Amino acid sequence: MNNELAKKIILPILVFLAVLGVWSGIAKVVEDFPTPQTTYVAAFGGVNADGEEVKGVLADPFYVENEDDKGIFWQILASLQRVFGGFALAILVGVPMGILIGMSKNAQYAFDPFIQILKPVSPLAWLPLLLYIFQDINMTAISTIFVTSIWPIIINTALGVKSVSADYMNVARVLRFTPLEKVMNIILPVAVPYMFTGMRLSLGIAWLVIVAAEMLTGGIGIGFWIWDEYNNLNYPNIIIGIIIVGIVGYLLDLIMGKFSDFFDYTKKGRA
Repeated sequence: MNNELAKKIILPILVFLAVLGVWSGIAKVVEDFPTPQTTYVAAFGGVNADGEEVKGVLADPFYVENEDDKGIFWQILASLQRVFGGFALAILVGVPMGILIGMSKNAQYAFDPFIQILKPVSPLAWLPLLLYIFQDINMTAISTIFVTSIWPIIINTALGVKSVSADYMNVARVLRFTPLEKVMNIILPVAVPYMFTGMRLSLGIAWLVIVAAEMLTGGIGIGFWIWDEYNNLNYPNIIIGIIIVGIVGYLLDLIMGKFSDFFDYTKKGRA
C-alpha cells in the first residue's frame, strides 16, 4: 500500500472517529439526543437501552403496510421519481434556452435580467404558489424542482456555446451551415461538457429541494418521512434519514460526474 492510498483510507477513518466523539459528547449534553449506538440499533435492529427488541429501519426497507406506511426504500424511490421528473423538465427547457441565449445577443439581453432575478429565489418561496396552482403534491414538488434547478443548466449551456471558437463559427458561415447544422456540428461538441456541469449542479439542487418540499407538502418521500419521525419523537430515525439523504445525494453527484467526464472531450484529448 503506497503512502497516498494509506492517507485516503486512514484520514477519513480518523475524521469519522472524531465525528463519533463529538456526536457522543452532544448526546451527553443534550437530553434524549440519540447516541451513535442507539442510532445504529434504530437503523439495523437489535436491543435498545431499555432492553427492548427494535426492528431497524434498514432491516426491512421494502415493507408496505398501506399507502401512507412504507419502508425507507419506497420513500427514497418516491423522492427520486419527483426529482427526475423536475430535472428532466429542466433539461428539456434549459438546454434549448441556454443554446439560444449563447447564440443570440438579443436573447441574452431579453432573458438575462429575469434569470438573475429568479435564480436566487428560495424554493420554499415557490411552494405556496405552485401548490395553489396545481392542488397536487407530486406536481407541486416536480414544478418546484423544475423552477429552482433550471438556472445552472441555462447558464452553463450558454457559457459553453459562447466558448466556441470564433474560427469555428466562421467556418460554419463559409460552409453555409443551417442553424441546426451549426448547433449539431460546431456548438454541441464544445458545449456538451459545460451542459453536463450545469446538469450536475441542477441535480444536486433538485435533491436538496425535494427534502424541503416534501416536509411542507406531506405524502410519501424521504423529506416527509424525516418530518414524520420528528413528529413521532423518533430522533434516531431523523439522523438515519439525514445520512441516507447525504449518501443518495453523493451517489447522484458521482453518477452525473461520470457522465460529465465521459462527454468531456477536452479530458479525453489530454488522456
